[in-house]
Amino acid sequence: MNLQSRNKVDPAFSMASMTDLIFLLLIFFMLTSSFVTPSGLPVNLPTSVQSTIEVQKVSVTVTKDLQIFVNDKKVTKSTLEGELKSKLGGPKGVVVLHIDESVPTREMVYVAGVATKLEAKVSIATKPGN
Repeated sequence: MNLQSRNKVDPAFSMASMTDLIFLLLIFFMLTSSFVTPSGLPVNLPTSVQSTIEVQKVSVTVTKDLQIFVNDKKVTKSTLEGELKSKLGGPKGVVVLHIDESVPTREMVYVAGVATKLEAKVSIATKPGN
């Protein structure tokens, strides 16, 4: 009488499903990392107790030597409104202000006023504080 089993278990482990999973994770991380958009210009932002994250459409940066940049393009006060109008593409856009903390308040109010005149939502970028 033969008592051996006809079905034998293969002890080899297939790595095909593991490589598929790794490739899917790689694609996921590559896609999500492209959604992070840094401002591009180093300015010393003021701190705030609470910060919210805004989807950044147009970034306006004012450096400590009062140079104005719209999405990394240097503009003057006289050309700021036209540049913002072309970048926003219409009303109800979002403008994120990256203002150095040493810049006088009147400069921030001027830039925010130009964006508000174009019916854009204005948000001020800050560093998270304690």
